[in-house]
Amino acid sequence: MASEDVVGKTRETAVSTIVNLAEEAKIATEGVKAPSHALFSICKSLVAGGVAGGVSRTAVAPLERLKILLQVQNPHSIKYSGTVQGLKYIWRTEGFRGLFKGNGTNCARIVPNSAVKFFSYEEASKGILSLYRQQTRKEDAELTPLLRLGAGACAGIIAMSSTYPMDMVRGRLTVQTETSPRQYRGIFHALSTVFREEGPRALYKGWLPSVIGVIPYVGLNFAVYESLKDWLIKSRPFGLVEDSELGVTTRLACGAAAGTVGQTVAYPLDVIRRRMQMVGWKDAASVVTGDGKSKAPLEYSGMVDAFRKTVRHEGFGALYKGLVPNSVKVVPSIAIAFVTYEVVKDILGVETRISD
Repeated sequence: MASEDVVGKTRETAVSTIVNLAEEAKIATEGVKAPSHALFSICKSLVAGGVAGGVSRTAVAPLERLKILLQVQNPHSIKYSGTVQGLKYIWRTEGFRGLFKGNGTNCARIVPNSAVKFFSYEEASKGILSLYRQQTRKEDAELTPLLRLGAGACAGIIAMSSTYPMDMVRGRLTVQTETSPRQYRGIFHALSTVFREEGPRALYKGWLPSVIGVIPYVGLNFAVYESLKDWLIKSRPFGLVEDSELGVTTRLACGAAAGTVGQTVAYPLDVIRRRMQMVGWKDAASVVTGDGKSKAPLEYSGMVDAFRKTVRHEGFGALYKGLVPNSVKVVPSIAIAFVTYEVVKDILGVETRISD
């Protein structure tokens, strides 16, 4: 009997050991798979953001170029007097390709910028929501519009700072014409030329107004878009919501409203940023006027100086030069970006989406 008890206990011990080893192996396997799965999900989220940025920006590329030309043109030699006239002038003088000049550089910048921006927003939202729930001690607490504004501002600063040199040279590539003395041949030629002739700091000219401008711009874009969606889903007005989901048209309208609010508030800083980016470029005045007449000095000691000189010499309205084509561009662009991002994430099977 004693020997049988010993054998039984041995068997139980062996079985217990096998079970424990199996559980440890399972935990170890899950631990290996989790990071891989998380990394794959991050990649898909970045791809969705990049696609959203490329599609939305290409759709409005002609208006983007006209906006920049209106922002920096010499007030004593007006060539672009409005949206329709400006587009016709570009078509007549530079052809179809002129409407999309600088779009390759723009997409090279906006694709990583958009990818980082959307991903940063989701991560910032998670972190802020976690802290908010800890402080309020409410596990079911949701992000408020102000917290969404903060998350959007963080995402905008991170995305803009990481791709700013591309934005700087994109502005110069966009304003040069066929008759310009200086001809940048492309993105890398422009980057290397600016770096060599003006120094590495030149690649970040206009960064400060960009940072200040991106806080209300990107912050309001996300805050207005998400808050509108949240309100529509909860209140269900006019039968716009079906099965707790908004249709594509309704989401486009939410994105359009978000773009309108954000760009109107931040636009003057965008004008100053563009002008500061031209400082140090010895052929900037010729590029802006095109024909080389009435070359205006492009010298600003800083953001405040740029504001002061622009308002003093051209009036307060100069801070909103190009606002109309920019509005026509931004409203559909932001709307397309938000909807494309969510649709692509659905296609790729990413679990989390904006507002989830």
